Amino acid sequence: MQHRASANADTERQRGAAVNDRPVNPWGALAALCIGFFMILLDATIVSIAIPAMLRGLNASLNAVVWVTSIYLLTYAVPMLFTSRLGDRFGPKRVFMAGLVLFTLASLWCGLAGDVGTLIAARGVQGIGAALMTPQTLSFISFLFPPARRGAAMGVWGGIAGLATVTGPLLGGVLVDNFGWQWIFYVNVPIGVIAVVLGMILVPDWRPGTAHAFDVPGILLSGLGLLLVVFGLQNGQQYNWGEVWGGVTVFEIIAAGVVLLVAFVFWQRFNRREPLLPLHIFGNRNFSSGVLASVTVGFTMTGMFFPIVIYLQTVLGMTPLHAGLLTAPMSLLSGVVAPFAGRLSDKVNAKFLLVFGLVALAAGLAWISLQVTPTTSPYALIPALLLCGLGIGFIFSPMSAVTMGSVPRELTGSASGIFNTARQVGGVLGSAAVGVLLQARITASLAASTADLPPQIRAGLSSAANVEGGAPSDFGSVPDSVRQQVTDAIHSGLTTAAAQTLWLPAAFLLLGALAALTMRTSRRVVRQAPEAAVSPTTGP
Repeated sequence: MQHRASANADTERQRGAAVNDRPVNPWGALAALCIGFFMILLDATIVSIAIPAMLRGLNASLNAVVWVTSIYLLTYAVPMLFTSRLGDRFGPKRVFMAGLVLFTLASLWCGLAGDVGTLIAARGVQGIGAALMTPQTLSFISFLFPPARRGAAMGVWGGIAGLATVTGPLLGGVLVDNFGWQWIFYVNVPIGVIAVVLGMILVPDWRPGTAHAFDVPGILLSGLGLLLVVFGLQNGQQYNWGEVWGGVTVFEIIAAGVVLLVAFVFWQRFNRREPLLPLHIFGNRNFSSGVLASVTVGFTMTGMFFPIVIYLQTVLGMTPLHAGLLTAPMSLLSGVVAPFAGRLSDKVNAKFLLVFGLVALAAGLAWISLQVTPTTSPYALIPALLLCGLGIGFIFSPMSAVTMGSVPRELTGSASGIFNTARQVGGVLGSAAVGVLLQARITASLAASTADLPPQIRAGLSSAANVEGGAPSDFGSVPDSVRQQVTDAIHSGLTTAAAQTLWLPAAFLLLGALAALTMRTSRRVVRQAPEAAVSPTTGP
């Protein structure tokens, strides 16, 4: 039976290659896909470094600029369960290319935006393009590579994911400092054009031919439920966790979203035709554990940079470019390690590699938390940052390999959508939770560190709890005689808050490690795949 399933998979690969009537180099196809994948993950982190420049250039309020990030997360995470099914029905290449073109055009629109409202609209379209592209990449890896070579392919994919996530601050600093905030979007245009050309040439027009009956009630319930939950979590701080409009509060919006998501799960349970979320897939222990680990990874990768950037730029006085350069070795190491971790996952049980990566990243964040002081040399943080990079390199590819490798081929599209949606929702949770905790700890830490100052000065420094307020030297109302004391107190408070906040993503990663430990320990059996039209020719 197992041999027959393997033969059927090879036959399916042959049929897919025959669409273009010529052999397909899977590594070339993967390279084309990874260019687009790198671009969309980069845009999830690169914008944060440009927020001050956008505030000045667009003459916009901070709340309006926050929406530039929020709308992208919303339109990226919400439709992904649906867009994964589009690939199953119309072909992953067609859906991926449509998303790539849409994302590239929206990037140009973002750069040309003359006001913040236009920029928000363009970012929303960008998110939709990203949602179309992301699920198709994992589906293509399962199609292009037989199980014996899939770990190496997942290693490349994981390296791109890790590298893109931690490269955003560095590249954003370079572009903003030298060319202006518009170039964080303009840079996507030539990259997108190259990806379109390579995708048309190298990526096979594989069509699974699955005639899905689209679950319209499921699409509406899941989409609206995720929209409300993500909106509430991402923008709760903006409304001080109170009223949003018409007496409706943030918590009521989140509660309404949770109710809709519960209704969605019940509908999926009783929908006997073709549910959007096949619940029986969660009976697969590796997949369920991998999805939970993906949530913790998304939580950490989004949340960890905020306290680190606040510390580096506000306390140590580093420019965005210099702060990005400090994290560059972490980015480089994660990109170098990931392909090796992917290849290793073909030879040993991938769950142990994943656990090592999660624990190493958690240890690196804890190390940074224990090191930081107002006078710490930035270079003293490099060993801890390298440990974080090592951990990131061991996370993405083993996590994807063990999670997606356990899913039947007919469920690959749905599984990819669930897996990627989980990571994005985890990212929103991380952004909201870390933001709330950091703000609370800044308020408490500043109150403690300024306790010895005169009451009238402490009252005048209340705005310092808002970390967007600027450097301590900007507070002109502070007398010169106590200015250094005030500066030291604010630096001490911000350092304490950043150090304490970093423990949250570190602890969350340990939950992911516990989930990974529940994965089955059976080692993948590697068999020599028969010759087919799509055969791994050369690899990285």
